[in-house]
Amino acid sequence: MLVLLPPSEGKAAAGRGAPLRPESLSLPGLAAARETVLTELVELCAGDPDENEKAREVLGLSEGLRGEVAKNAGLRTAGTRPAGEIYTGVLYDALDLASLDPAAKRRAARSLLVFSGLWGAVRVTDRIPSYRCSMGVKLPGLGALAAYWRTPMASVLPEAAGDGLVLDLRSSAYAAAWKPKGEAAGRTATVRVLHSQIVDGVEKRSVVSHFNKATKGRIVRSLLTEGAAPKDPAGLVEALRDLGYVVEAEPPRKAGRPWALDVVVTEIH
Repeated sequence: MLVLLPPSEGKAAAGRGAPLRPESLSLPGLAAARETVLTELVELCAGDPDENEKAREVLGLSEGLRGEVAKNAGLRTAGTRPAGEIYTGVLYDALDLASLDPAAKRRAARSLLVFSGLWGAVRVTDRIPSYRCSMGVKLPGLGALAAYWRTPMASVLPEAAGDGLVLDLRSSAYAAAWKPKGEAAGRTATVRVLHSQIVDGVEKRSVVSHFNKATKGRIVRSLLTEGAAPKDPAGLVEALRDLGYVVEAEPPRKAGRPWALDVVVTEIH
């Protein structure tokens, strides 16, 4: 099983570990593309961060986040931490990698892949510095990063996906960088979280962004903790139901399309 995750806008502070070693990152087929984006980002953010309005504009940073420009300028020498510690936010709080038992941590290292505007995609064990560069950014020399990553991703991700289940929990911006095609798409499942309420005797359902992320984090944690290893989307539906989730799903009507799963919750937290 390969689980595709979005990163988080908020990130932990840089670690005290050794600086970035690009050659040590997983998916070495993305190395050249990573170096190109890294060079562009560092050059964009070089100089006095108080005067670098262009970098702040390109990265979509508010005045209060001006310090992120200086952070990006020092990426090559900054300390690193495992990506699973760098990424914070609602999904990662619910996933809580640090508290997993050793067996579940090994499963996480094998199966979780975090997409990134800067790195393309990394394993949670890959050591990276803290940075700011979303997939929606348009770097001056490269253009929109989602479009830039499509070509290198298309040659690397199919091998990473192998012949098993692909559980795609990415947001739309990150999903645009790589979409499983053909036979791999048929082994892919996307998940939407719906909040169900009874109002005046009638069920009403809604999508709630914050709790959507939290539920996805809990789903991944449940699969890792219980050692569930579904081989395909149908098996994933069974596994999630066994774990207590209410799941609604139908096979895609056309070949080469992913499964779309709805996880229905009555409480949001």
